[in-house]
Amino acid sequence: MVKNDDAVFHPLADASRRHLLDRLYRWNGQTLAELCEGVEMTRHAVAKHLSALEEANLVSWMRQGREKLHVINPVPINEIAERWLKKLVRRHLTALSTRK
Repeated sequence: MVKNDDAVFHPLADASRRHLLDRLYRWNGQTLAELCEGVEMTRHAVAKHLSALEEANLVSWMRQGREKLHVINPVPINEIAERWLKKLVRRHLTALSTRK
């Protein structure tokens, strides 16, 4: 379970951070320079958003030679899905299946 939901929800509330997560989802293991390509933010702003995502454990990084590759961590989002979304879907499906 997520110990502090706000620690995950707060970073996800920002559209720029969600955009970075979407980019990492499509191509995991990008450098800061690669993540800066095609976005209308400064390198410093992208780095700050990545830092917030790292604090929430949504992104981590690993070294590959001289490069620092950023990778998505799906565990916190999955924990939220398990805790919030699945139980809501289950309740609705149960209600629909009992209708006759």
